[in-house]
Parts: sequence; C-alpha cells; structure tokens
Amino acid sequence: MNLVFLVLSAMLAMVGAWLLPLVGDLQRAAHVHLAFALGVMPLIMGAMTHFVPVLTRTGAAARQVQLLAGLAWQAGVLATAFFAFSLPPSVRLFAALLAVLAVARLAGWQWMRARAALGSPHPGVYWYLAALFCLLLALLAVAGMDAWPAQYLALKRLHLHLNLFGFVGLSAVGTLQVLLPTAAGQPDPQVAARLRGDLPAALGGTLLIALGAAWLPLLSALGLLLWLVPVGRLGVAWLARYRSGIFQRHGAMPLLAAALAGVVLSLLAGGAHGAGWLDSTGVAHLFVFSFLFPLVSGAAGQLLPLWFRPGRQTEWHDWARCRLTFAAGFRALLFLAAGLLVLAGFRWAAWLALAALLPFPLAALGVLWRARRA
Repeated sequence: MNLVFLVLSAMLAMVGAWLLPLVGDLQRAAHVHLAFALGVMPLIMGAMTHFVPVLTRTGAAARQVQLLAGLAWQAGVLATAFFAFSLPPSVRLFAALLAVLAVARLAGWQWMRARAALGSPHPGVYWYLAALFCLLLALLAVAGMDAWPAQYLALKRLHLHLNLFGFVGLSAVGTLQVLLPTAAGQPDPQVAARLRGDLPAALGGTLLIALGAAWLPLLSALGLLLWLVPVGRLGVAWLARYRSGIFQRHGAMPLLAAALAGVVLSLLAGGAHGAGWLDSTGVAHLFVFSFLFPLVSGAAGQLLPLWFRPGRQTEWHDWARCRLTFAAGFRALLFLAAGLLVLAGFRWAAWLALAALLPFPLAALGVLWRARRA
C-alpha cells in the first residue's frame, strides 16, 4: 500500500500545484516543489523499489528500502513548506540533506542488487542508477546555494535541469521502454540493446543541458541533440511495432506514448527557451501537462492494480486497468494539446490538462474502495 499512497499523493500534489496559483499568491517555486519534490520524486523512488527486483531477478525489496521513498516524501514536505511559508534557509538545507540520505541509500541498494543479479542485470537498472546520480547532484547543488551565493542562480538552473531531464527524464524513458511492451502484451526484443547503447547519450545529454543552463548555453544545445537520439530511436521503434495500440481509444499505451512525445516536445521547447524564443513558464507547463501528467496516469493505470493486489493476475486486475485507463486515447490528446496551447500563450488551456487528469484519481479511489471491500 506504500506505492498506492505515493501514486495518490503524486496525483493530489499535481492537482494542488495546478490549483495553488488560483487560491494564493505564492512564489512559483512552491508550486514546482509541490508537484516535483512532494509528488513525483517519492513516486519514482518508490516505483524503483518495484522494478529493480524484477530487472535483477532478485527478491522483493526489504521494508526499510521501501520506506526510503517515504523519507524522500518528508523531504518534499519540508521543501514545499520552505517556499510556501518563507521558512529559514536551514529548513531547505535540511530537506536537501534528508533527500540525499534517501537517494544515496536507494542507489547503494540498487547497485548491490545489480551485483547480485541472476546473470546480467537488465540494463534498465543502470538508467535508474544514472537518474539517482543526477538527483544526488541536484540536491548537492541546493547545499551549494548558500555556500556560494554568487553562484545561486547558476546552481538553481543546474538543480532544475538535473531534476527534469536527469532524474525524471532518465527514470521515465528507462521505465517506458519496459512498461509499454508489458501493457501491449508483446515483448520488444530490441529493448535491452537499445537501453544499453543509448544510456551514454541520454546521461551525457543531461549533464550538458544542465551545465549549459548554468554556465555555458552552447553546451545545452549539444546536450539537446544528444538526448534526441535515444528518444528518437525509441519513437521509431514504437511506431514500427506498436502503432495500433498507441492510437487506440483505451488502455495505458496511448498515455505512455504521449509521455514520450511530451519528452521530445519538452526537449525542443527547452532548446528554444535557451535561444530566448520561449519563456520559462510556458516551457515548464509543457513539461508538466504533456509529459508528467500522461506519464504518471499511464504508468499508474498499468501498475496500480498490481500494487493494489499483488500476486496472480485475475479478471479483477483486467477490470481495474480498464477502469483506470478508460478513454486514455482522448486524454492523451488533451494532455499534448494543453501543453502546446499553454506554451503558445493560451493560459486557459490549463483547464484541458486538469480535465484530462482528474478522471484518473477519481477512478483510482473507486478501484481502491472496491478492492478494500472485496
């Protein structure tokens, strides 16, 4: 139930981040940290504790490892409160160090599981390790903001891009390559080779984008080109193998494919922002609406029934997935349209993203209620 809590918490955090500007005049960092630090970061870390044993063919994570995502969630609460209530800088530093502790412990556990794998571990594990490495650097940048105030803005940009394209981007793309074939019920025989070959470009692109955003913009352009290689290869492979499932009306596949499209759009918009053609607010909304919203709702729509009732898959699991991913094709289009329209300056399009998102937490609560009563 820890993973179920993290999914529902992430959904509520993202809806809350959407609503905050309507009910209060808080600085934008409060909205961002509500969605990312309190919602997305703990959810991704929790999902890793589910996927890593599968990818390494080892036993389930111990209870103390599963609780690391909860420790990160507490750090997210503190970080959000720091910006929402203008708390002392020591609160932000403590939150960052608390998250560092959780991330370092989780990375160490993943490394030991990779070493103990039956045979060679699935290369997706190394995408997770790379993602945690980026998150660790991003958190250490927070600690450096007070130590080197002259570099505050640069470290803030470094922190942001290491989180977006490093931690979230690497985790998401690594997971999508395994999750969409699972949702399709049709394995992808090229996934391991693609993950193995594309990680250097994705990680190198992330580091160049972050360093360029902080200090040398030309590096960001090079990083953007590097990142487009793995997502472009993945998109071509999916269209060749899963086209009919991607464009269906229901199921997780349309949402997962929309999340990949959202990654590509976010990378292109990030490059345009670096060139001074787009404002940061529009790019941030594109990332959230066209990438994060379909990613979380699509992945959770596929995985929540398994987390509700682990073990043998039954007709109930099929019913729950149908309920959670109903009209997913239409919702995926709404997510992409909302991100692009807000990027173009049509702020009212944020309502489209909310309309596409809300059916999922409502359906999840219904499924949870039925699962607990059965």
